[in-house]
Amino acid sequence: MRLDDYIEDLEPDAEAERRRLAREKSYAITDHLEDFERKFDDALSGDTLVGSTSPSIFVGRSNYPDIPVGLLSPVGDEDAAEEYVTDGDWYQQGYAIDDVLQRRTGLLNSSKRANVDSPSIASRMTPNVDDVWDGFVGVQREVAIADRPVALEIGLDAKPDLGLDAGSDVATPRGPRANARNAELQENPYVPRPVKKTLEDDDWQAEGAMTYLYRRGFDVYDINSILSAGALGRTKQRRLVPTRWSITAVDDTVGKYLRGRIRNAPSIDEVQVWANEYVGNRYWIVLAPGNWEFELVEMKAPGSIWNPDPGDDIWLASASEGYDGRSSYVEETAGAYYAARLGVLEYLESIGRQAKCLVLREVSDDYWAPVGVWQVRESVRNAFEGQYGEAETFHEAVSEVATRLPVSYARLRRKSELAAGLQSNLSAFSSVD
Repeated sequence: MRLDDYIEDLEPDAEAERRRLAREKSYAITDHLEDFERKFDDALSGDTLVGSTSPSIFVGRSNYPDIPVGLLSPVGDEDAAEEYVTDGDWYQQGYAIDDVLQRRTGLLNSSKRANVDSPSIASRMTPNVDDVWDGFVGVQREVAIADRPVALEIGLDAKPDLGLDAGSDVATPRGPRANARNAELQENPYVPRPVKKTLEDDDWQAEGAMTYLYRRGFDVYDINSILSAGALGRTKQRRLVPTRWSITAVDDTVGKYLRGRIRNAPSIDEVQVWANEYVGNRYWIVLAPGNWEFELVEMKAPGSIWNPDPGDDIWLASASEGYDGRSSYVEETAGAYYAARLGVLEYLESIGRQAKCLVLREVSDDYWAPVGVWQVRESVRNAFEGQYGEAETFHEAVSEVATRLPVSYARLRRKSELAAGLQSNLSAFSSVD
């Protein structure tokens, strides 16, 4: 399809979108929290949360290396515990921002503090994390490596602190929190054979174990929970990893693996423009013939998340890499860079091709609460469904897309190396003997 026709077909029904947002923003989060409090009182027996089911874990980063480690469990909706796990199903089910917040406000985070290298901060002589299979940290690990939600009983020190932590553009929001005294398994969790293999191998680097699990069909969501629980890597090097860090680490590691898979693949043979829109974020993905290059440019509107001043200008951030990847962590676009790159690399690996890629992310003021970097990953992954627009050249594609962006083409070129042609020129220069 011609690019101009493709873009014209993307025009949204503005009135329907306004009605949807009005309904979404009027949804009172306080109602969810009040409902949670009622359900919590019903589920509590003394100071023990009975009949609890934990689908996932959370590892915080405050006061590192003595950090909060938590078991996440829905209260009053235990039979649907799996629906509370952050993964690609949320995108497939069309979760809006308020749907995500509703899930998080119904999920209790029962936590204790632990040292990243040992299960108790009381003594540095306690066993390393890899030796711990009992106590709170041991139960948390059992939940992380299980293939389905696990039945538990959790002893609490006090009633939960009701409230919603807004989270970040990487991690999802977090709901009520309570200090845990202990936790006990009420069943023997089933651990998939590939996970057992990574646990039993004492000399397997964490990166190799991650790619092994990915190749065995585990999605990045499963892998980052296992990494967080200190269950990957060489035995004596295993440690608890804050959830926010593990998400980016897994996206980066799997992305590097996929980049290696396409390193010697032939290039695509046409310029393609793909687009997708979700929870107030629009993505333009421009693929062009050539060796692998990648750049993410983010444009965040005034009044949106991370650019909250309604009178400010569009905030721009960018990061890029050439054929050999990056040697340093991305600061400006952080976890979004690795999540978007993963989605592109998965597509290219699936078709056995490589390409030059520019991802443009528009964050509108419709994105009124952060839901986590999963929406970046899933939006890019699913952008490659259906049709795409075709252009004669990469720069023709970018200039055409720029007519729909909230910044001028000139400003985009000042921020983007690929749009300005700098990345390609430098790559060509470095290849000359």
